[in-house]
Amino acid sequence: MNYIVFGIYPYIAITVMFAVSIIRYDRDPFTWKSKSSQILRKRQFVAGSVLFHVGILAIFAGHLVGLLTPIQIFDFLGVSHGAKQWMAIGLGGVAGLMALVGGWLLLHRRLFDPRIRANSTLADTGIMVLLMVQLVLGLASILVSLNHLDGSEMIRLMNWAQGIIYLRPDAANYLIGVHWLFKAHIFLGLTIFLLFPFTRLVHIFSAPVRYLWRPGYQIVRSRRGAKPARSGLQPLPYVEPGK
Repeated sequence: MNYIVFGIYPYIAITVMFAVSIIRYDRDPFTWKSKSSQILRKRQFVAGSVLFHVGILAIFAGHLVGLLTPIQIFDFLGVSHGAKQWMAIGLGGVAGLMALVGGWLLLHRRLFDPRIRANSTLADTGIMVLLMVQLVLGLASILVSLNHLDGSEMIRLMNWAQGIIYLRPDAANYLIGVHWLFKAHIFLGLTIFLLFPFTRLVHIFSAPVRYLWRPGYQIVRSRRGAKPARSGLQPLPYVEPGK
C-alpha cells in the first residue's frame, strides 16, 4: 500500500493534472477562469484574497525550494539540517497562518452569503474545503517537526520528493515509518493535483502577459455623474473602426 500511494499515485496525479488541463484549455477555453465573486460581495474579499494568495505562493515556493533542492547544495552553502528545519518551521508557519486566515474569509463568504453560494458549484466549494484541510495538516505537522529538530525526517521527505522527480523506483521507501501527519499531508496534496484540472485552480497556469502586446486597450467609462437621457433611446456615436 505504501508503494501504491507514494510510489505510483504521484505519477497518476501529476499526469492527470497536466494532461487534462491541456485538454480543457483546448476544448473549453471559456471555462478557464478564476470565477471571481468580488462583484457579488466585496466585503472580506480583498483581505481574504491577499492573505490567501500571498500565503499560498510563499508555501509553494518554500516547498519547491525546500524539497527539490539537492541536499548537497545546502551542505555546500553551510546550511545545517537543523537550521533548514527551523527555517521551514518559521517561514512555513507564518505563511500557513496567513493562507489559513485568508482562506477562511473566502470560504466563509462562499458558504454563508446566499448570492455567492447560489453561484458556486460543488467543485468551487469542495476544492476550497480541501485546501483548508491541507493547510491545517501542514500547520499540524509543525508540532511533529519540533520533535525532529535535527532534520532527520525532513531529509526523508526531501529524498522522497526528489526520488519521484528522478523516477527512482524505490522512492516510496523513504516514507516508511514517517509520521502519519506527513503522509496525510502528502496524500491530500497529490489528490488536489488530481482534481486540479476539474476546478477553478487552472487559473494558476494563466498570466495576462498577452495584454502587453495587444493592439488596443479596452476603455471602460463610469456612469457616475452622467446626465440621464431626456426621453427615448439615444443613438450611439459613430466610432471609426480601429479606434
